[in-house]
Formats: sequence, C-alpha cells, structure tokens
Amino acid sequence: MASKGTSNGLELARTKMREAGVDEVAIDTFAHYYRLLEHGETGMIPESTIDPLDMESLADVDVTDEVAGEAIRRTAVIKLNGGLGTSMGMDRAKSLLCVRRGLSFLDIIARQVLHLRQQYDAPLPLLLMNSFRTSADTMAALARYTDLPVEGLPLEFLQNKEPKLLAADLRPAAWPKDPDLEWCPPGHGDIYTALRGQGLLDTLLEAGYRHVFVSNSDNLGAVPDARVAGWFAQSGAPFAIEAVRRTPSDRKGGHFARRKEDGRIVLRESAQTLDADKEALADLDRHRFTSTNNLWFDLEAMVQTLDSRGGILGLPLIRNVKTLDPGDPRTPEVIQIETAMGAAIEVFEGARTIEVGRDRFVPVKTTNDLLVLRSDIYGLGKDFVLDQTADQVPYVDLDGDFFKLVSDFDKRFPEGAPSLKEATSLRVGGDWTFGPEVKVVGDVALQASSAQRVPAGTVLAGDGRD
Repeated sequence: MASKGTSNGLELARTKMREAGVDEVAIDTFAHYYRLLEHGETGMIPESTIDPLDMESLADVDVTDEVAGEAIRRTAVIKLNGGLGTSMGMDRAKSLLCVRRGLSFLDIIARQVLHLRQQYDAPLPLLLMNSFRTSADTMAALARYTDLPVEGLPLEFLQNKEPKLLAADLRPAAWPKDPDLEWCPPGHGDIYTALRGQGLLDTLLEAGYRHVFVSNSDNLGAVPDARVAGWFAQSGAPFAIEAVRRTPSDRKGGHFARRKEDGRIVLRESAQTLDADKEALADLDRHRFTSTNNLWFDLEAMVQTLDSRGGILGLPLIRNVKTLDPGDPRTPEVIQIETAMGAAIEVFEGARTIEVGRDRFVPVKTTNDLLVLRSDIYGLGKDFVLDQTADQVPYVDLDGDFFKLVSDFDKRFPEGAPSLKEATSLRVGGDWTFGPEVKVVGDVALQASSAQRVPAGTVLAGDGRD
C-alpha cells in the first residue's frame, strides 16, 4: 500500500494528462487503474486459481477458400509500432531496422499487405499504432507506398501516454531536466482505449469491416492470413489469440490458462506470477502454450463490451516498478501502470485460442533474433511472407558486451549473417568479427579474451573451426 499522500495524487495526474492533451477516455482509464493501485491491487494470478489450457490446432481446422476470402475482405490490420528498440541501442522506431534484402520491417509489412489486397481483391486497410516517438520516422518511411492508405481511414493513430508515479506516494513524478522521462506508455493494452478515444472503432464498423487483426510490427511472421481470418469468422468468437507451443526460451514468459472461478481463458504474464509459482510458470509440460501477440477481435463485440463497461475494458493491472530514469538506478523508484492487450481474452465470454505454427511467431527482441532473421534460415517469397528454409531455428547467444547494440552488431557482421541453415546452436563469447560466407554447422561455441576474426569462407563446425 502507498502512503497517505495518495489522496490528491490522482487529481494531480489527471491535471497533468489534460494539460498534455491526453484524451478523456484515456484519462478515465488511467483513473480506473490508479484506484486499483491505490487499494493495493497487484494483478497477481496465483497458480492455485488456474488450470492448464489445451486448444485446437490450425493445422486440423477446415476453412474453405470462399470463407477465407470473405473473411479477409472484411478484416482491418493493426500493427503495434510504438517501440524504439532502446534495448538494442536504437533511438527511432525499431521497425525501421533493415532485416532482409535492404528492406525494413515496415517495408515488408507494407508489401505483404499490398500483395494480399491484390490476391483477394480486398481493401485490407493497414493502421499503425505509433507512439509520439515513432510517428514522424514511420510516416516518412511509408510515404513512398502511395497505394497503402485506404480512403476514409488514417494510416496511423497514436497510443496514449501517462505519468510515471512515485512509488513512495503515487504522485506524478517530476524530472525538469528531462520532462520526457516523466511519461510512459500504458502498455499495449492501451490499443482499445486509443481506438475508442479516437473514434476508430465506429469508423471501421461504418466502413463495413467486421474483424480486426492486431500484431507487433517486429514479428514478420504475423501476416494477416486469410485462413486464420476464415477460422475466426466461422468460430463466431468475439475475441481470439494465436498461440504457439512454449519452448525452453519461453520458460520465463507468459502463458495461457483457464481460471477455475469462471472458466474464462486468462493470459498470465511473468510479472503477474508470484515468486512461489515461478516453478509452475517454467513447467513446459503443465503450461504448454504462449501467446504470439497475434490477436483477432470482432468489432461489434468490442464496441458493445466497451459500451457496457463505460468505455473501460477493465484489463488486469500490471504494476511495473522501475527507476524514473531507466538508465540511472539512483533516480527515484516509480510505478508504471500497464496492461497487456492479450489479457482482453478474459473479458469476452466465448473467447478462443488456436495453436499455430512457429512460422507465425518470429519476433525480434534482441540482436540474437536479428541474426537469425537476417540469415538463410528464412527466405522471402514474392508475397513477402517469410519462408523457413531450415528444419529448425538454431539457438543463438551473442556476447552482450559486443553484440547487444545494433551498431556494434552491424560492425561485427559487416558482410551480413553467416549461414545458419545447418546450425543447431551458435554461442559467441568475446569480440568476434565475421567475414563473408561463413557457415555454421551443428553446435558451435566461440570464446576469446581478445578481438578475433572469423575469415571469409570459414566453416565453423562443432566447437572449433575447420
């Protein structure tokens, strides 16, 4: 519980948000979560309150071409594009990173959508949820795709911002030397608040759309696939999320479960898991499925549900404790109120999940992921859909001291990624620079205490070099 200084903290936060031009829907939503926080809500989901969840697989579902085509023609696409890639040393939209053949995430997304429009004779509008930090760069990069905007719909809408709250008394934090640090995004659960506050749900419905497909811009596997759209349409579900089997790399991540109390599907994030339940969280046999963050919702159901709840969907609170300046642990401790968009699954009666292939989940969160994406593990077809060319995706672990930042990573792979098609794992310890046409075979581990170079054309096999 916070101290007694909280009584006017909410009013101070409301005033600050109004003065910054934040819309009233977002302010009311923030106030809802502030009160939960004030009353000691933590958003935790104890293991004792949930059961494991099983689900159907897309591979076993029968969707006719007619159903798929009709569904995709009534679908709008939203990409979450508010991230700066700060964990990789970037200060602009992560989606501007070059990933394949001189194309960025944004280039590939735009071309995927344009190809599908042609294939299905579908309007398939694309809307990007940008942050105030990613908007200008993103819109400039997409300006050359003159056919991309759909008449009557914006190409972007902005996610909201909210004040960071001092952990000591829940008052808005002040940091005059860098006022930007006083604000934070409300998590991607803000998408519903932003869509409603900016009138876009009604605009889409009036334009004849019925389904919305939402995914992260850093996941190029998240194509607005007509077959998945057809499955969602014929399911009649108000809301659905695509899931994949968890792997060892997902042990610490969130998972789906069924709440014992009411049978609703829930998505439990690691931040909502008690320390005593961390072992259950990591149990891949018990909790077998994780979210791709590819989700589908029915526009009519979303509007009706928001109307019935006074405009506030009521997603579970995520209480994120950080320092005011994330790069300086000496700055005051703050609380960021966040929600996850996938958590909306528990709000809707009859919501569904479906298991999809790992090819629909290729997120880039680190330079390890970026190396795999830039390698020959994936091809890029004429439809601009990633095509996994190897039987398995190798495990990659690059030394964070030398490869974590994109600028350092690019210096050490000046001629591009090595061939990873025949690799099982690649672990790089120390400062290594890779020449052109290097090939990795099997399990490879490199270790060095001083700067080293892998010469052009080297085949790295096992624990050494051929």
